[in-house]
Amino acid sequence: MNDRLPHEKGFHVSWDQLHRDARALAWRLDHQGPGVGGGWRAVVAITRGGMAPAMIVARELDIRVVDTISVKSYDHQTRDEAKVLKAPDATLLGDGEGVLIVDDLVDSGKTLEVVRALYPKAHLSTVYAKPKGRPMVDTFITEVSQDTWIFFPWDMALQYVRPYRGD
Repeated sequence: MNDRLPHEKGFHVSWDQLHRDARALAWRLDHQGPGVGGGWRAVVAITRGGMAPAMIVARELDIRVVDTISVKSYDHQTRDEAKVLKAPDATLLGDGEGVLIVDDLVDSGKTLEVVRALYPKAHLSTVYAKPKGRPMVDTFITEVSQDTWIFFPWDMALQYVRPYRGD
């Protein structure tokens, strides 16, 4: 019998791994935009998790216009009704055409559902995706199972982790 909690089926992401995966996302998005030469006119990070990958994507693709959208759908590990706390500049985004929206993870898809409703022509991208939320994202790098909890580098400190199959 396994006495682990569901969140203990963890996928630990280091800063190095996040950087590599965000660069891979940028490479996948390169020349895929609707602009001249496949360019994007702006990057919008979904705060807070999307800020680090969005910065890397913007750097790799040489996109200078960067903004944020703040959508709250979690209170610690409890899922809540998704709501926009801060929206980007409306004149910048319009309907989202040519805008690349970046987040760290799509889980249930609720956050991206809210963002998609606001900016239907934006390109939604995440570094990681879970099966429930995958239909909401246009581009992602790595898929993990729905019952896997992703531990991002800003959420953890270095410490011993018990092997998945026990001691």
